[in-house]
Amino acid sequence: MNWLHTSLILLLVFLVVFAQGTFDGVRQVLGVQVDLLPSLIVYASLSSGLPTLLLVAVAGGLWFDSLSANPLGVSVLPLFVVGLVIQRYRGLILRQQRIAQVVLGLGASAAVPVLTLLLLINTEKPPVIGWFSLWHWVVVSVAGGVATPVWFGLFDRAMRALSYRPWGQTSFRPDRVIKRGRA
Repeated sequence: MNWLHTSLILLLVFLVVFAQGTFDGVRQVLGVQVDLLPSLIVYASLSSGLPTLLLVAVAGGLWFDSLSANPLGVSVLPLFVVGLVIQRYRGLILRQQRIAQVVLGLGASAAVPVLTLLLLINTEKPPVIGWFSLWHWVVVSVAGGVATPVWFGLFDRAMRALSYRPWGQTSFRPDRVIKRGRA
């Protein structure tokens, strides 16, 4: 779209990653740290171009990995792949429908941990997987599905408040007659 939109998305990605790494309230209540980056990838892929999607996936993935136990860069590819698939079919997706936003957020938030797990299994230190991993996956998926419409509403309001809106009126009447030639 424009530089303001991309900057706002990247700022929110940074704030979300920082909040996920800093605040433990949700982790203490549910026993799971939610990941809202896939829901932001859904917004970026439906509202922006490929450069913005790539920036969000790379920056968000690296920021997330730097604050987690993941090897650096392992989250970038799953975020980008999910965003690329959504962007590829965004002409078929009803972007303004809340139920479509929830379903896409739920699907992306379910797919990113699975793809990340597939990458982590192939590293030197494989992750610990148990029954609690299923609970973690369900909570992260539901949280991403709930958060996705929030991002759409938040960015729609921000862009309405910060963007230029052209004036719909002109100084000329539509029924005005212009005489050309010699008078």
